[in-house]
Amino acid sequence: MTEPRWDEHADWWQREFTDGVDPEYVEQIIPLAREHLRGRTRVLDIGTGEGQIARALAGDGAEVVGLDPTSSQIEVAVGRGGGPVFGLAGSDSLPVASASMDAVVVCLVFEHVDAIDDSLAEVARVLRPGGRFVLFLNHPLLQTPESGMIIDHMIEPPETYWRIGPYLREAVTVEEVQKGVFVRFVHRPLSRYVNGMIDAGIDIVRLLEPAPPPGFLAKAPEYEEDVVVTTPRLLCLVGDRRSSDR
Repeated sequence: MTEPRWDEHADWWQREFTDGVDPEYVEQIIPLAREHLRGRTRVLDIGTGEGQIARALAGDGAEVVGLDPTSSQIEVAVGRGGGPVFGLAGSDSLPVASASMDAVVVCLVFEHVDAIDDSLAEVARVLRPGGRFVLFLNHPLLQTPESGMIIDHMIEPPETYWRIGPYLREAVTVEEVQKGVFVRFVHRPLSRYVNGMIDAGIDIVRLLEPAPPPGFLAKAPEYEEDVVVTTPRLLCLVGDRRSSDR
């Protein structure tokens, strides 16, 4: 199978995850982004998609630039407006001046990016000293290839647990996330992101592993609630740009 292109599935993303229809964005991701970027006046949203996080931050009074390499996403972002300036760019080559941003947010993007070290270096480059970086990821431990909820009927009563795939091995997979919708994922262990941030000059100040929000649980009755509420789908790393290299 050839590598899937985001342009081919932009309408799926916009339909399923934007404009208030996805509880994980509404109840969890956007509130966390607003909390940890509060008071930051100039923000760059890398991989902005159709701009829902960028619009939320602009609504809080920030001057926001949203960049994405997918033209169909940017077209929708511009059409929906809401205050940010939107443009086309990949995460490993940002058309942004060095040390010009108070904050950078990257949400559910870097697990699809090959050039992770170049992308983290670009984040560090555009941040001013003391600038804030908020990185959201599908949790690397719980979203490994071949991971997922298992109901073991070989024992009585049946046991439900979360199977973990090969965590330490970096791997590229293409998953059919919905019928006819194929998405490419790059799995890396958590240490790869943490050490990559540190090496780029960004110090970790907070690591968050929130439980899935109530709205997600309400929409997923097929899941065993006791397993899902103790299994984070999301990882949030918060870091600050060092004022000087060590």
